[in-house]
Amino acid sequence: MGKNLIIVEAPAKSKTISKFLNNKYDVKSSMGHIRDLPKKKFGVDVEQNFKPKYVLSTKKRKVAKELKEAAKKADSIFLASDNDREGEAIAWHLAQVLKKQLKDKKVHRIVFNEITKSAIQKAIKEPGEINQRKVDSQQARRLLDRIVGYNVSPILWKVITKNLSAGRVQSVALRIICEREEEINQFEPKEYWNLYVHLFKDQIEPFKATLKKWKNKKAKISNKKEVDEIIEEIKNKTFKINKITATSRKIRPYPPFITSTLQQDASRILRYSAKKTMMIAQQLYQGIDIGGNSVGLISYMRTDSLRVANEAIKSCRNLVSERYGTKQLVKKTRVYKTKSKAQDAHEAIRPTDSFRTPEKMANYLSKDQLKLYTLIWQRFVATQMIPASLKNKKVQVKAGNALFEAKGSTIKEKGFLNAYPHTMVVLGENLSDSYLQNDNLECKKIDPKQKFTKPPTRYTEAALIKELETNGIGRPSTYASITNTIRTRKYVRMKARKFYPTDLGLTVNKFLISNFSDFFNVEFTAEMENDLDEIEYGNIKWQKLLEKYYNSLENLIGKVDSKKAKKELREETDIKCDKCGSPMVLKWGKNGQFLACSNFPKCKNIKNFTRDKDGKVQILKPKKIGQSCPKCGSDLILKHGRYGKFIGCSNYPKCKYIKPFTLDIKCPKCEDGEITEKKNKKGQYFYSCTNYPECKFITNNKPVKIKCPECGYYYLEERYSRKKGGKYKKCPKCNKEVF
Repeated sequence: MGKNLIIVEAPAKSKTISKFLNNKYDVKSSMGHIRDLPKKKFGVDVEQNFKPKYVLSTKKRKVAKELKEAAKKADSIFLASDNDREGEAIAWHLAQVLKKQLKDKKVHRIVFNEITKSAIQKAIKEPGEINQRKVDSQQARRLLDRIVGYNVSPILWKVITKNLSAGRVQSVALRIICEREEEINQFEPKEYWNLYVHLFKDQIEPFKATLKKWKNKKAKISNKKEVDEIIEEIKNKTFKINKITATSRKIRPYPPFITSTLQQDASRILRYSAKKTMMIAQQLYQGIDIGGNSVGLISYMRTDSLRVANEAIKSCRNLVSERYGTKQLVKKTRVYKTKSKAQDAHEAIRPTDSFRTPEKMANYLSKDQLKLYTLIWQRFVATQMIPASLKNKKVQVKAGNALFEAKGSTIKEKGFLNAYPHTMVVLGENLSDSYLQNDNLECKKIDPKQKFTKPPTRYTEAALIKELETNGIGRPSTYASITNTIRTRKYVRMKARKFYPTDLGLTVNKFLISNFSDFFNVEFTAEMENDLDEIEYGNIKWQKLLEKYYNSLENLIGKVDSKKAKKELREETDIKCDKCGSPMVLKWGKNGQFLACSNFPKCKNIKNFTRDKDGKVQILKPKKIGQSCPKCGSDLILKHGRYGKFIGCSNYPKCKYIKPFTLDIKCPKCEDGEITEKKNKKGQYFYSCTNYPECKFITNNKPVKIKCPECGYYYLEERYSRKKGGKYKKCPKCNKEVF
């Protein structure tokens, strides 16, 4: 009699579950999706009611073979992929691949929101079946993404350049970023002034008040002349406290984390990218080795539900009572409402055991794991604590026709802030209780400040995820991949943790808006997401939905005029071709933008270009290296190619002499060749020897021509480590670190 077989997604999870079940079950991993649509073919038969053609990944053949052998020996099979639509689809695909082996055997679907012994044992005692509606919903998403990508991306290749992609959601995210950039570029700042007065009485601590009303109207000061007139009128007036208002305010704790809010707070507080956040959360969910036992520390991290199990709430309330005192425990259990479209089979992200405090877990977690676990633990514990209580005070001061106002707050009771201190609380001015109504005050300083209205800020990753979630675009499992895709496609770049669209991103977005505005927009995409959800609820047939969107997209594709679009995207310049006198235009190629003669193909003159500070296009003058070409005697210049810098003849194409660009540093391995800088297909730089393949020296760390202070070696390598405080240099010979 064979063991029962449990199939999970990840290897780490299989080890954890196997220990919980005392090795009585055979636990195998599918290593994620076992099959998918083909990579190099469309894989969707539109004529056959959108029938998908799934293929077994070549990388998964060995895994499939092992699973088939294990399934043959097993009495019963438990499919234990993640508890979401993606996981449901994985379970269904496994059942299809193992169809022959599962014949006449009991096949169960088990789900759990946390990897703990009690949750796993309960799931096995109460197995269910594969939810076909969830499978259909996920399948429709996958096929729709394939339909959009496979039909629109080739048009981008034809109109702009190769290796571009359009996606159902990523293109909308790019549009949001580009539209914000357009708002910023079109923004015209307007001047305005604020007027502050610094007031005091006797030896009491002074406070700053702001002009709120002038001549019984809201104060709006637009220039220096107006502010000077006000100052002239009030400088000799008596400043008198007209009114003091005291109120109280309560701040309630935030709900426990869902995927989007976890990514937002991890970005704001820990400065983690969405991708890094989800990677660490996955580790915490799948299991951490604690005293020889693998334990899942948090519940499932891809969720949009705020529901929390009663046992978890009870444990949390017990912890609050013990750790912070019963006075800090909210009397009535606090429950948060989940939005209607959320997958409520999930829970919010929470610690699996509130009594596993960050201090207790510190020795078992890496630095990054501990930071994220602490954030999740703090946020959850705070949900069952009393609100923070603030005492607010507002002081109004009259001076002639001017009414000034100062606001301040003091914290009477910290409440949940004891557990979750990351909540923004603005306290304002420190207003002493010694200030009383009708007090005459002395003016220490009149302080006018010139200001200008500011444009809307560019999106951070957290802000973009919040925007997508607010508009109903994307789902918990997709946020990290959306932001990562637009970066890897080089549609955006990150600067000061904000998204800036690249020239390529702006061009792609311009084309998509011109030709597919009705398809790639916020409202339409949100409607599409809702329709896909409706499949799970049994209200829409997935084939009918795909037919609707396929026809809509095909209609738009049929209207695209590639030649016209290419011409519209071409950026005109005032630069004349030095060969035929025609205007030069900006075009896109496989290595990016370049200047080309508009008289192409009659004139094939091309140039590299740069932009000045105002964005105006200028010809990039070649950088001479001070050497002559050994073939024709012309100047050698530094050039930029697909694989990085190289040195070539300025008389190209008549003379095609080239040689590697080197850093004037001898190779440390053979000491004969020199180190050259190169770039791989992903755009990453690496450094190797000019004597390759005889000498196979290679490093990813930039060599710098500085002697090692320890051993005198003739170069150091530039490295980066956040742990060590940023950039530093290291000797490749003696390992001396120089900061």
